[in-house]
Amino acid sequence: MALLTLGLTLSACGDKSTSDSAAGPGGGGTLNGGGSTAQAVAEQAWRANYQKQNGGTINYEEVGSGTGVENFISGAYAFAGSDAYLTPDQVSQAKQQCGGDPIEVPAYVSPLAVAFNLPGIKSLNLDGETIAKIFNGSITTWNDPAIASQNSGVKLPSTSISTVHRSDDSGTTFNFTDYLSQAGDGAWSDEASVTWPASVKGGQGLEGTSGVVGGLNDTVGSIGYADDSAVKSTELGVVSVKVGSDYNPPTAEGAAKVLALSPIESGRAPSDMAIKIDRTSTEPGTYPLLLVSYLMACPSYSNPGTADMVKGFLSYVVSGDGQQAAASAAASAPLDPKLSQDATGIVSKITSGS
Repeated sequence: MALLTLGLTLSACGDKSTSDSAAGPGGGGTLNGGGSTAQAVAEQAWRANYQKQNGGTINYEEVGSGTGVENFISGAYAFAGSDAYLTPDQVSQAKQQCGGDPIEVPAYVSPLAVAFNLPGIKSLNLDGETIAKIFNGSITTWNDPAIASQNSGVKLPSTSISTVHRSDDSGTTFNFTDYLSQAGDGAWSDEASVTWPASVKGGQGLEGTSGVVGGLNDTVGSIGYADDSAVKSTELGVVSVKVGSDYNPPTAEGAAKVLALSPIESGRAPSDMAIKIDRTSTEPGTYPLLLVSYLMACPSYSNPGTADMVKGFLSYVVSGDGQQAAASAAASAPLDPKLSQDATGIVSKITSGS
């Protein structure tokens, strides 16, 4: 676990993840957080814009969702980003650390790309079952009939398929395996998980979004999954996934449409906006292989400056301006106005107090 070594005093939630000079909007101070690598490009824009307007320093370590959650629960981070919402056990741990129900709001919505490296081929059509069979090792060559039947006219090589997945605990993996579980038509037997299933043998595990994209670039015949924003600047091919009778490429608009049609998870606290994504939607124009990345914080912090900075920063992130900044920087999908309003209402209640 990549805990920060800050040399700070340990007291109530948030105090060991900020400097003693932490101050709210308009003042100095340093706020420390981290987690999701998928959020990285958006976080750069959010932090730059917020600091320009309000001063202070907001640090965000790109350590992956799993480590980000661990460091938030331990108190090393005042806030964290994760591409998977908290499990019930993590909610309990965070509640103990925070002294109340943790805040969990959607902040970054993006399509995930199934990307591949086949010279001369830039697009392929695949349904959920075929994608699941590729990643579980049932389909091993690119000219397999299951792939060929969905790609008439494409000259597919007999090249062996090399799958690439995340080696670290990853919310991107959670969202990808959730898609395989829901849309794989029974071909994927494991439940959604931040950890790549041990039951799935073979494939290359690499750390972080950059590791996966780098591995794909380096290996002809490979296929993997990553945030679409990390794939756009490469020469990798991208899969269009089957939705109803259509094959849809990854788009921010398609991801946003799925999110708007998906319900909030039941049994969560009022401060928790965990969303149960419907990966089986057949609505025209939807793209069900999407990632919803959350920001997590405590409902109160003993240091007033910490409370002000966390509230100010998260309020900006989920606002219309913050969402547009992320869309411009990372081609993400802005939150639906209703989701943005609900998230703003939750974040606005952050207070200071022991």
